[in-house]
Amino acid sequence: MKVKGIALISGGLDSMLAVKVIQEQGIEVQGVAFETPFFSADRALKACKAIDLPLSVVDITREHLVMLRAPRYGYGRNMNPCIDCHILMLKKAGEKMESENADFIFTGEVLGQRPMSQGKQSLHVVAKRSGYQEYIVRPLSAGLLPETKPEMEGKIDRRRLLDIQGRGRKRQMELADKYQLTGYAKPAGGCLLTDPGFAKRLRDLFAHANGLEIRDLELLKVGRHLRLNDKTKIIVGRKKMENVAIRALSQDHDTMIEVRDFPGPTVLVPYGCKKEDLQLAAGICVLYSDAPGDVKTAVDCCTGGRVSHVDILPAEKEVAQRLLI
Repeated sequence: MKVKGIALISGGLDSMLAVKVIQEQGIEVQGVAFETPFFSADRALKACKAIDLPLSVVDITREHLVMLRAPRYGYGRNMNPCIDCHILMLKKAGEKMESENADFIFTGEVLGQRPMSQGKQSLHVVAKRSGYQEYIVRPLSAGLLPETKPEMEGKIDRRRLLDIQGRGRKRQMELADKYQLTGYAKPAGGCLLTDPGFAKRLRDLFAHANGLEIRDLELLKVGRHLRLNDKTKIIVGRKKMENVAIRALSQDHDTMIEVRDFPGPTVLVPYGCKKEDLQLAAGICVLYSDAPGDVKTAVDCCTGGRVSHVDILPAEKEVAQRLLI
C-alpha cells in the first residue's frame, strides 16, 4: 500500500520545499491549510496550484478563538499565540491523517528559523501537546531532530531528509532553483494577530464583549474604531470601500449613522446604544464628513429598519482622537 503524508501548507517556500523532498521518495502527499478571520488560506491555495498539489482548507475559527482567549504558552509581541496556534494546527492535521488513513504529518518548519516557535524545545513541545508527536516529520531539518515513527518503520528514508537550520535562506534558495519554484510567498506576514493596530482592537473587543460573533472579528479589519464607554463602540468608515464593507456587516440590532446631505462616512454602532451615546456618535459622523463645521447638520440614524434623524454640530476633534482605539 502506498505511503501517504499530510502536509501543512502555509504558502511559503519552506512548506513547498518540504512537499518536494517527501514526493521525491514516491510518497503520496495531501495538503491541508487552515483559516480563521485572522489569516486565510489564499497563499496556500496559490502555492498548491503552482506545485499541482491537492489541498483541503479547514476553518478552525471556533477552536482558535477558545485558545486565543487564554493561550497556554502566551502571546508573541502582539496577540499572536504562535506556539498554541501551531499545536492546534498539528492536532487538526493529525485528525485528518487518521480520517484519511495517512501515515504521517509533515511541515516546512526549519530548526532555529524563528526563535520563539522553532527552537528545538518549542518544536518538541508543539509536537507533544498536539497528541501526534511520533507522527510529525520536519523534512527540512529532520537530520537534526529525533527519529520519528514513519522513519523507524521505513516509510520514509531518513537519509534523504535534510539538516537545514538557522535563519539563513541560502540552502532554500538553492533548492528552489533545483525544483524550479517561483512566485512563492515571503516567509513572514499573513496573520493579523501580529499587527499592532489590529491587536489593540482585538484586546479591546475581548475586554468588553460578553459573547463574540464572527462578524465582530471581521469588523475589526475596517474603519476607525472609537470606544465611547464600556458598553458602546463605534466604527467609522474612512473611504467608500470601507463604508460598503461596514454596511454589508451590519445587522438589524445595530445602529447605522450617515450625514444626510454631504459626503461622509458610514458610522456603525454594533448592537445599538443609549440616546446620549447616539448624540456623540452622530457628532463624530459629522466631524469626519464634508459638512460645514459651524452649523448643525442633519444626520440619519437607522436601527432595525426604523430611521430617525438629529440635527447636530460636529464633535470636537480632540474628543474623537481621545476615543480612538
